[in-house]
Amino acid sequence: MKDLDDIQAVMATLGTQAKDAAAELAFAPAEQKRKALEAAADAVWARRAEILEANEKDMAFGAEKALSPAMMDRLKLTEDRIQGIVDGLRAVAAQDDPVGEVLTEWDMDSGLHIQRVRTPLGVVGVIYESRPNVTADAGALCLKSGNAVILRGGSESFNSSGAIHACLVDGLRAAGLPEAAIQLVPTRDRAAVSEMLAMTDTIDVIVPRGGKGLVGLVQREARVPVFAHLEGIVHIYIDAAADPEKALKVVMNAKTRRTGICGAAECLLIHRSLVDTIGQGVIRALIDAGVEVRADAALQKVPGTVPASAEDWGREYLDTIIAARVVDDVDAAIAHIRKYGSHHTDCILTEDDAVAARFFQRLDSAILMRNASTQFADGGEFGMGAEIGIATGKMHARGPVGAAQLTSFKYLVTGDGAVRG
Repeated sequence: MKDLDDIQAVMATLGTQAKDAAAELAFAPAEQKRKALEAAADAVWARRAEILEANEKDMAFGAEKALSPAMMDRLKLTEDRIQGIVDGLRAVAAQDDPVGEVLTEWDMDSGLHIQRVRTPLGVVGVIYESRPNVTADAGALCLKSGNAVILRGGSESFNSSGAIHACLVDGLRAAGLPEAAIQLVPTRDRAAVSEMLAMTDTIDVIVPRGGKGLVGLVQREARVPVFAHLEGIVHIYIDAAADPEKALKVVMNAKTRRTGICGAAECLLIHRSLVDTIGQGVIRALIDAGVEVRADAALQKVPGTVPASAEDWGREYLDTIIAARVVDDVDAAIAHIRKYGSHHTDCILTEDDAVAARFFQRLDSAILMRNASTQFADGGEFGMGAEIGIATGKMHARGPVGAAQLTSFKYLVTGDGAVRG
């Protein structure tokens, strides 16, 4: 597999098989897809010991590569996390099938009846890092939306992803669907990524899910259209009218629940009037919880803070670190986020409806929140069952990408002998 010619041949075969499978999936009955996902969920739970054993190999590989604690947390599977994978598969299975949904319809004076109907994209290529659960999420969402998928997981999660993929194939087999509907690239070699990015004849869209390096590479080199899942440079602004109890609860959850996910808070903006009250209390709580707070000059009087540098603004740590600075008002917070944000998720903590409306209106992030933890920035928490990523661009899909976002549409036009004059 080290030989480039071999990788080219393998990827070409995967592409051809995926395209053939996609043609069949496009009209597969909803019940058949549901059965495949439920059978896959059963297989994941039945084979959880195998999955955990595979994950132990990946954890050892990650330790050898000296991955950060946050990255190791993203990689690690437990029985509870496997239960989460099972629950996600069942949730996607239970959703309404988006394929064939009539989005709108109308009649024309010419005698035409026109419908706009959801249709699959075709073949989706997903390139992701570390988190093995993405294998199940991406496979399930693509199948639900009638798309074939080629999955290229990170080298760190190679064994875990392989074990989960085997369960998805069990589900396809049980439902009588083509096994090539969900394929996993069988090599860690990075040459496979370059091949995927150039497979314009067989892949319809690429979804990168990972850090800035991966997404930047995909955006630079892809000849296939891309749904970009860029950095989660997530801001929380504590407004003058914030409720102290809510502010403390939300900030602590947003930063500390899981530091290695894209919805984790990375920058805290505090209204100047709150420096000695709510602001100081929140910062002390973060420090007590083991978070390194990189503060601007106005906040450095809080014991235990570390001076922030210019590089700390607009940085995704994915670690127990947060940047913090004082702003004069909501407009200053908006200006900071516009300059340093990544259009992923940003939050305001306030009881003032007018200030919240201004924040929502004047920022253009894919997800804007009020008085809620940014860790809710997740397709599962949005009722999508799972997500294939959070798209930060503005074309086609935006925010959590679930099954419905993995469809396009076509027009069905019916006449009764209509001719154009």
